[in-house]
Amino acid sequence: MARSSSGIVAGLTVAALAAVGFLAFQAHANVPDSLGKPSGTVSAKASAPKTPKAAKKDPNALPVPSGTGERVVYSLGTDRVWLVGAGNKVKRTFKVTPGTVDPTVGSYAVTSRTGLTPGSDGTQIEHVVRFTQVSSIAIGFSAAVDGTTEAPDPGKKLGGIRAARADGDAMWAFATVGAKVVVIK
Repeated sequence: MARSSSGIVAGLTVAALAAVGFLAFQAHANVPDSLGKPSGTVSAKASAPKTPKAAKKDPNALPVPSGTGERVVYSLGTDRVWLVGAGNKVKRTFKVTPGTVDPTVGSYAVTSRTGLTPGSDGTQIEHVVRFTQVSSIAIGFSAAVDGTTEAPDPGKKLGGIRAARADGDAMWAFATVGAKVVVIK
């Protein structure tokens, strides 16, 4: 009896698989050729020029809501900086390592610069470009002289936004006192 019930189960399984295979073949054979292809009619809205998808996903692309004119743009969400020159042209973009205290979203101006100094974390830093304070903690861009860009000690309140040395050099040359800094999400 056990043999005959296992034979029945095996037979039913084979029949079920054959039925599923047949239905899949039938569904594939009946798909219209136009499915998934654009139609021949175009609405006025659809005929407007579109931004290429690559530009939308490019992490180096300057975010649209980032102000106007020559400026430094700092994104809190992507930890990226753009140095934007005349004509809204990006001169340079680079990743940064934020401090533990973030500035609020808004527009600022560079308030002071220091060529070489010890950072709040004790690391020797250069090309310090400060633009605001949060609860008496200076917020600004800098580069570690030893080239490190590790994340700061989360137990300390630090406002230094660290960049690689070459990026710090570019920031130093670009962002003089009074230069505009725009902080975005």
